[in-house]
Amino acid sequence: MTSRRRRRQAAAQRRHATSHDVARASGLKLADDTERLVYTREQAAEALSISLATLDRRVVPVIATVETEWGRRLIPASELERYLAERSKQPRAERSSRKRAGRKGSVPTELVERIRVEHAGGSSLGEIARRLNADRAPTAQGGRQWWPSTVRSVLVRSSAP
Repeated sequence: MTSRRRRRQAAAQRRHATSHDVARASGLKLADDTERLVYTREQAAEALSISLATLDRRVVPVIATVETEWGRRLIPASELERYLAERSKQPRAERSSRKRAGRKGSVPTELVERIRVEHAGGSSLGEIARRLNADRAPTAQGGRQWWPSTVRSVLVRSSAP
């Protein structure tokens, strides 16, 4: 083998050497795991799942940062963890234990039963609404008149468990 070919193969091996090979050759020990010391602004924004503009506007003013000689601003990992720890909230209770949003329906049970009986008897929603208006039956929220859609919502709510 020529010396030129040996030099090329040695150079190729050096180029393709893994970090383990380089560490072994230099006498360094590799750590099993590493701890991040700093984030760039882009990495911090990605870690928080926010835009860079939001990071600059909301987060950077309230945490300590490191500014390098070449103008790069770095965010220490400990500062980012402190920021998250201060603003973390407990998870909300499960939805099943929460009340439904919106106004409470206050249609009397006798009126609900009347609407169910009339609808079961074949009356349309519009006919039921007209009869309720003629009898001046109170609406759930104190409105002026019954509408077919209101009658339908009473029926839907009364059939729900």
